[in-house]
Parts: sequence; structure tokens; C-alpha cells
Amino acid sequence: MLPFLRAANFEPHIVFEPEYGNETPQLDGLMSRIVLEDFQIIYFQKIHGSSAENLAQQLSVLGIKTVYGVCDLVNEAMVRATDITLVVTDYLKSLYPQALQAKISVVHDGIEHPEHHKISYNPTYGSRNKPLHAVLVTSSSLDKLPILNSIPNWLKISIVGRYPPAEQILQNLQAMRWQFLAKPNTALRIEYLQFLAHRRIARIAWHPTQVYKILQQADIGIIPIDTTATTEQSPPAWQIKSENRLTMKMCVGLPVIATPIPAYEPVIRQGKNGFLAHSIREWHDCLDSLRDPLARKDMGELARDSVLIKYSKQEQAKHLIIVLNQLLLKSSF
Repeated sequence: MLPFLRAANFEPHIVFEPEYGNETPQLDGLMSRIVLEDFQIIYFQKIHGSSAENLAQQLSVLGIKTVYGVCDLVNEAMVRATDITLVVTDYLKSLYPQALQAKISVVHDGIEHPEHHKISYNPTYGSRNKPLHAVLVTSSSLDKLPILNSIPNWLKISIVGRYPPAEQILQNLQAMRWQFLAKPNTALRIEYLQFLAHRRIARIAWHPTQVYKILQQADIGIIPIDTTATTEQSPPAWQIKSENRLTMKMCVGLPVIATPIPAYEPVIRQGKNGFLAHSIREWHDCLDSLRDPLARKDMGELARDSVLIKYSKQEQAKHLIIVLNQLLLKSSF
């Protein structure tokens, strides 16, 4: 967003950047710098906790406007402490009490690299000897393939996630050992070993440029999500995901099959620019329909067209800049 902010006559500065990821840091000492450098708006990017709340309240007393940006958390305390909150989906906004709705705006995750997209489509139907290629991009290190208990013999899958690079053999072995030992029973350990040994499932380390090459080479995008797993988090993480992983694949020009979650449902027009699959049967039916090369091409091209502008960085920057200008307008009265 920084180039777009500069183009709109804002001068953005990063005043706090921890060495390691920390969403609840101590922000003592920032107040003097903020006042000294005459900032008009302070943006709390995912930062929350008592220290952040206290700083926001102190800034409010001085007339300095505050924004809380959050993508995967419901945090009423930070919404109350700041002037405006930006969330990434309408669904995430809906989880807050009605009394706070006026303080919350939606700015979606923008598509980062729209210049990377498919320029040709595989003309084959896929076979055991020459399978079609599906890709799943995740921020985690999956130790099993969700939903799809079996993979058609005409399909291979690449999971791009938080895995050590292939050349780091020792780190890979250690990671696999720890995941194996973490399994609570023999059945789950056997399942994990079968996942590791599956010849048509590749686990690939995420890389900011290589991931787009893999997406462009793939035939189908998949986002299977286990929505039945128990979790202590409320709401569960899958329920408040943004649409980023979906729109990234669609913008590349891939036909995508995804588990229906709140962020994905407004994006997908069923059977037109993608598929939402509820059951294992539906997953296999959707996969079968995408064996047709023309169906993959038509859906992939429509998928890209449907998200290219709406979820672009430029479009989301417009929404952000409107919110910031409204804050400045209020502070002038």
C-alpha cells in the first residue's frame, strides 16, 4: 500500500517493527517519537494487547487518529480503543457487535502480483502416465491432505507451504521426525507416513517468486479445508480466513475448487468462475469436470477476469485512502 499512499499525498513511515513476529508487543517509549515527528495517523497493523490499547487511548487524548488493521482475529478491545478498524472480509466485520459496526470498514487483501498468469492451458484430459497437476498453496506445513482421502490416478498434487527447502535434507528429516512423533496414536502415524510416501503428492517450500511459476504450470487450483477439526480458538481460524489464497489462484487463471468458507462464498459463482465443494463426492465430481481442457481454460479465464480489478491492490488502496481521508477530515473540525 505504501506507493499508493505516497501517490495520494500521504507520507508513510514505519515507527515500530519488531525483530521477530509479535502481535502483542510492549510499545513503551513510542509516544514521544510519535509526538516529536508530528504524525497525524497511527496504524496498528495486527498489533493488539494492553500496551497497544493504552497507546491508542493516549494518542486519542492528543488528537492523533488511530487505525487498527486485522485479518484473522476478532478483537473488540482494539476496536473500542482506536478510531477505525479495517478488516479483510465482510464476514469478519459481521462478527463484531452492532454497536461497533460504524467503527469498522472492509479493505480486502489485494492481489500482489497480477502480472503472473497462465498464457497457455494443457490440452490433455490427464492420465495415469501423464497426470494433470493440481496445486495447493498454504501458510502451514500440512501433514496430510485435507478432505481428499484418495487422489484420482490421473492427478498429481503440489502442496506449497511452510516446508524446509528440498536441499536442506537434515532440516527436512528433523521436521518429518517431529511431526511423526507428535502424532498421538499409531493410526495417525501410519496415515502421516502414507502421506509422506505418496508418489503423486509433492511438498514444496514456499518461495515468493517460485510459487507463481508453480501456479502458472498447474492445471487446477485446490483449497481443501478441514472444517470439522476441533479447536480452542473461537471463531475457528478457517472461519475467518481472508479470500487471499483463493483470489491469488484465480488471478493466475486457474480453475479453483475450494471448501466453502465465509470469505470464499461471495467470490465464487458456482460452476462459472470456480467451484465450492462440500463433500468428498462433490470434490471428485468437480475434479472430474475439470478434466475437460476447454472447461479448465474457460473457467480459468473467467476466474481471472472476475477478481483482477475488484481485488487489485489499486482498488483496495482506494478504500484505504478514503478511510484515512475521512479520519483527517474529522480531526480538522
